[in-house]
Amino acid sequence: MDTVDVVLPCLDEALALPAVLNALPPGYRAIVVDNGSSDGSPEVAAAHGATVVRESRRGYGAAVHTGLEHATADIVCFLDADGSLDPRELPGLVRAVRDGDADMAVGRRIPQGRGSWPWHARLGNRILAALMRKRGLKVRDIAPMRAVGRERLLALNVEDRAFGYPLELLIRAAEAKWRVVEADVTYRPRTAGTKSKVSGSVHGTLRAVHDMAGVLR
Repeated sequence: MDTVDVVLPCLDEALALPAVLNALPPGYRAIVVDNGSSDGSPEVAAAHGATVVRESRRGYGAAVHTGLEHATADIVCFLDADGSLDPRELPGLVRAVRDGDADMAVGRRIPQGRGSWPWHARLGNRILAALMRKRGLKVRDIAPMRAVGRERLLALNVEDRAFGYPLELLIRAAEAKWRVVEADVTYRPRTAGTKSKVSGSVHGTLRAVHDMAGVLR
């Protein structure tokens, strides 16, 4: 079985990382991109077998792109490091890409448990997904869990280095006529003791929507 690289952007996720990294399927290699953690996340990630890369520029897109540049596998996955998503669901997305059924496969989040997806984050996501459907891309989620061919993603030349990255990725994928498929994935409350930079507060959600609106402009 070919190795799959899994890029995990990380900012203060030391409490979540052990369970996330231990749940990666065999053949899935973790690349944890530390984005300025102060809680020992890089050391925790390394102790659990991950390749650790440091990215000093703050921003989701900066961390994701740096991880992509360090990946070497033909197929690369992206996954939040906060414990809200189950790494054991990655093979289903990878299979769609590897079998040629999709250019990119994304996980449509299905909330499990109270507090897994606050109303403000869900509303912002719903609005942005509706805008993408108007552009011809049939998605219901601006998803943080995805699988895609490394070389094809690099060729898209996604430029945003903040929270607008996932939306710009979908816009460029639509323009390139990519086949993008969604599969339902479990979305759980993040690991206790950690806080989401986006959905953890109305302010965080508004900041993400602001970044994404800039991409739409």
